[in-house]
Order: sequence, then C-alpha cells, then structure tokens
Amino acid sequence: MQNKEIRFASRPTGMPTLDNFKIVEAEVPQPGEGEVLVHTLYISVDPYLRGRMREGRSYVPPFEVGQVIASGAIGEVVESRSPKFQSGDIVTGMFGWRLYNIAKAEGLMKVSPAIPITTALGVLGIPGLSAYFGLLDIGKPKEGETVVVSGAAGAVGMTACQIAKIKGCRAVGIAGSDDKNKYLKDELGVDAAINYKNPLMQQALKEACPNGVDVYFDNVGGEISDAVLPLINHGARIVLCGQIFLYCLDKPDIGPRPQPYLLVNSALMKGFIITAYAARFAEGVTQLAQWLAVGKLKYAESIVAGFENTPQAFIGLFSGENLGKQLVKVADA
Repeated sequence: MQNKEIRFASRPTGMPTLDNFKIVEAEVPQPGEGEVLVHTLYISVDPYLRGRMREGRSYVPPFEVGQVIASGAIGEVVESRSPKFQSGDIVTGMFGWRLYNIAKAEGLMKVSPAIPITTALGVLGIPGLSAYFGLLDIGKPKEGETVVVSGAAGAVGMTACQIAKIKGCRAVGIAGSDDKNKYLKDELGVDAAINYKNPLMQQALKEACPNGVDVYFDNVGGEISDAVLPLINHGARIVLCGQIFLYCLDKPDIGPRPQPYLLVNSALMKGFIITAYAARFAEGVTQLAQWLAVGKLKYAESIVAGFENTPQAFIGLFSGENLGKQLVKVADA
C-alpha cells in the first residue's frame, strides 16, 4: 500500500489556488492499541475550511503551513486494534486528506450499509444537521411564514428549504444560476427561486416575498443578505450558518449595518456552530432519515473523482460549481 497526503503549502490571499496545496507521498502508518487504519473512500470539501487557512482567532484553530488538511470523510477499515471495529467496516469521522489514516476508535462512527454511504457526509451528516438545528432551533418557522434561504442550492441550503416546506412555510431560495433555481423549484418544490446574479435581484426578492420575510437562513452573507434585511418582518429570526461570500476577502467587509433593521423589527440575529448540538445529533439524524425514507427530503451531490483533484474541488466551492454536497471520490467501497 502506498500513501499520499495533501498538505497546506501556503496561506491564500483572496481566492485559494492550487499553489496553496502540496501533494506528497508518505508512509502507511500502523495502528496502535485502540486505533484503526482507514482507507479513504470519500472526502468532504467544505467552505468553512477557507477560514482555517487564515491566521487569527476563530471557533477552530487555523491550519499551520505544512500541516495535512483535515475534513469530514468516509473510509473503510483496513486494520483494527479496537473491539469496536473490524476490517471492512465503513466509518466516518474527521480525517486528514490522505489515502490512509490512523484514527482513534472513539472518534469514528459506523455508516449503515442500508443507505448510500455518502449521505453520512451530506443530508445525514453535518450539512443536514446544520440545516435541521439552525432552522428549527433558532429560526423556529411557523406554518404560513416566509422562509428565505441563501446558498439554497448547496447541501445545507437545499435541506433548509425542504424543512421549511415540511413545516408548512413559503420557501424562497437564492442561488447563483438558472439551472440551480430550476432544480430548487422543479425537484424540491421551493415556492420561488431567485438568481442573485440578476441585476434586478432586489425587486425579484421583494416580489417573491409579498408578505415580508419571517425567517432568513443565511449561508452566504454579503450583498445578498443586505438585500434581504429590508424585507424582514416584526419578530423575524435570522440564522447565521455561513458567510461564504466573505471567506475569501483580503480585507474586512464593510457593508450596510444590520442593527437598525433588527431594532425596529424586534428581530433576532443569531449565529451557531453545529458542534454545540453534538449531544442531539442522534435526534437530528433520526428525523432527517425518516423524512428521507418517506420522500419528504431529497438531496443532490456533486462528486469529483480522484484524490489529486481534492484541492480543485475545494476551490470550485467559491465559484458555485457544485449542486448540493461537494465530495471527492477517492476509492470504491
């Protein structure tokens, strides 16, 4: 067996480039007591990783230059020195971008072979859970309300749109192409879909929300959120899940200030980090899986083949190349 790994080569300025990554050969490690050797099958590439490429205080430590990049992944156990797992088990956890990783048994979860295994990184993983807890715990949508979701064609956004519909709300999605918006309306049943590249976006958004906005699930920030704020109703709830439009900026963003809108509408704006809900993950996965089983919840995946293409798949997130969850397929199960 030959190992390869992808290291963080340099801190990006603005948009990441391939020069910020380095693929190197490495030894296949041997598991110690309580550990397993895992062969990577799928790697999740996520926008929040851009934040870890920047020095400074955040909710998770930044990557150090020379460090192997890590994210959620699915793999197959090759060798186990833990009674919890055996060779052939499919597991998910936080892995380095490597072909083969050593992992502590307590940091892994088995993936059921009864469902497509990639759902453990998408609709039944962190993206799905982010939509579930963010929308229901902070957004608290009520039947008949209007829910607007930015980044609506991403893994989190499309799940949030569908949960809004399940709860009897009017769902309005904002995405970056007409094809994505067609998918949101035709496949997911979103009531209205807005292309943020439309120069008349502000007017289109107003027409899509004739009764104002009660819940705004924000995945992107920036000018899109600036357009939503004037439409919020009294008692509106704004869920801050992500700010992808801001991640690659060289300088802090200076935009319209939200405080007046929040004040005059007695509105709530709250951010969250999904790990704060770790104790309730089983609850979220159970409900999401039930909705998935009865057809109330659908998902999309964009899968790039080849371990060496992981950096490019990550970079593509910031130009909106993906529909749904972006994954890299490393090997067959």
